[in-house]
Amino acid sequence: MSSPTIATDAQLARWERFRAGRNAALAADHGWLTLTSFQWLEEKPSDVEFVPGLWSTDGTTAFLSASAEDGLTFVETGNTVEGTISAVLHDEESLMWVQYGGADGKQVVVELAMRADKYAIRTRDNGSPVLTEFRSVPTYDYNPDWVIEGRFEAYAEPQDVPIGTANPLVDGVHRSVGEVVFRVPGVRHEIRLHAEEEKLGALNVTFHDETNGDTTDEWRKVFIPRPRPDGSVVIDFNRTINYPSAFTPYGTCPMPVRGNSIDVRVEAGEKLPQD
Repeated sequence: MSSPTIATDAQLARWERFRAGRNAALAADHGWLTLTSFQWLEEKPSDVEFVPGLWSTDGTTAFLSASAEDGLTFVETGNTVEGTISAVLHDEESLMWVQYGGADGKQVVVELAMRADKYAIRTRDNGSPVLTEFRSVPTYDYNPDWVIEGRFEAYAEPQDVPIGTANPLVDGVHRSVGEVVFRVPGVRHEIRLHAEEEKLGALNVTFHDETNGDTTDEWRKVFIPRPRPDGSVVIDFNRTINYPSAFTPYGTCPMPVRGNSIDVRVEAGEKLPQD
């Protein structure tokens, strides 16, 4: 990027507020930094790592059998789990189901999840070193040159595009509602990236760039405010963030749509957590 622009105090202040909110959200109890396992459930009631009780599934329903001595309680009510309980989820749904451990019995939350039409559990442990040692995510310095004007070209109807995820056993689907089109200084061609729709008409763009595997994770994402009536958008790559899979091996985060790549180094936004 040539002829760097100097950021204004107002731009820096807005970005610093964004970073403070992002770091606080990551440090939340039982958040993404607390994942300590991902385990598929089997048909036969079985022990699972870290968690009391016997767990199983018949393919449509998940079951947990436990006694009061196991120390499991329901996340929602705090009531003790005794006997056999069950839950039904649809694909991609999750349920913060039961909890145990610690002085208050709430240190570890067990998340029941349906991924690739199969049941799994993830443990979310507030004692995880990834959380207890977390201070902030490393980032590139704010650079106003990475605030780029573009346009959104909506599809007549959303298109479901098959994608991979951070877990090789789990496939995903990207519901593309259109393409974000823009130019990067120093690159002659237009760049087109598939976008998903978020709340209130905002867009979510997941992409590769030339920093991946060097200073940044294998892919990242950026949220774009709702397009203006004429379709124009502002893409602030300084707000590019990592998926949870950058912090934990237990995520099932979506990969970019094939071809959702920017063929330059996007030296903006979050870096690899360990940098």
